Amino acid sequence: MNKLLNLIFGDPNKKLLDELRREAEIVNSLEPEIKKLSGDELKAKTVEFKKKLKDSKTLDDIAPEAFAVVREAAWRTLKQRHYDVQMMGGYVLHRGQIAEMRTGEGKTLTSTSAIYLNALSGKGVHVVTVNDYLAKRDAVWRG
Repeated sequence: MNKLLNLIFGDPNKKLLDELRREAEIVNSLEPEIKKLSGDELKAKTVEFKKKLKDSKTLDDIAPEAFAVVREAAWRTLKQRHYDVQMMGGYVLHRGQIAEMRTGEGKTLTSTSAIYLNALSGKGVHVVTVNDYLAKRDAVWRG
């Protein structure tokens, strides 16, 4: 029955992945512009994003550029660049959905884009992890 429904309406997972890939491509298209920013200009993006939110933009409106800023900040500070799949996972988290990833696939890095974006609203962000070691490590690492 599922095969018949997927044949008629399309596979919902494929549709979601295609949409997430398009989002990652938008972030990728902003990378050259963001790479050119000085350290101070990169930091100033936070103030710019908060102003845009105050001036009626939504988190979804600024998400691609905010994700590109997080990717660049991670590269400059940690020498770690988000892979496209990690950007896609960030979008999933931003939407309040669950992203399943295996050990070593970069869950911490994946979460940084959604954390940053949602923290811009000023409402705070809660991150839950399964053990004390990860909580301490990630609090320091993300700081």
